[in-house]
Amino acid sequence: MKKHGMINRDIAAALAEFGHTDQLVIADCGLPMPKDVRCVDLSYELGKPSFIDILDAVLADFQHEAAFIANEIEQENPEVESKIKERTAVSYITHEELKQMSKDAKLIIRTGEATPYANIVLRSGVIF
Repeated sequence: MKKHGMINRDIAAALAEFGHTDQLVIADCGLPMPKDVRCVDLSYELGKPSFIDILDAVLADFQHEAAFIANEIEQENPEVESKIKERTAVSYITHEELKQMSKDAKLIIRTGEATPYANIVLRSGVIF
């Protein structure tokens, strides 16, 4: 059994398969799920687990080189935007662009988050 890092076996296994520039999405409970993209659904109750809790767990175990969030978050959800920016540098795109990027993701992690635009696309980096 793993002692540290991501202990969810589905997420840990998926992250082990990531290569440079593969995309990971952490999503709120409302983001449309593309038909052919693997999804690990962690939601169990509205708001739980939170987007930020899952973002923290993923960032502790995943090397990323870029992060993208919807620019709509600035007006609609500044509290979550602020927490994201405390954790990583971001580039802003439209929510429609984020939904398009999610179609090319290797994995989507769906949270129970129920606040607007609490979604992020992380582009995998390298550890060397």
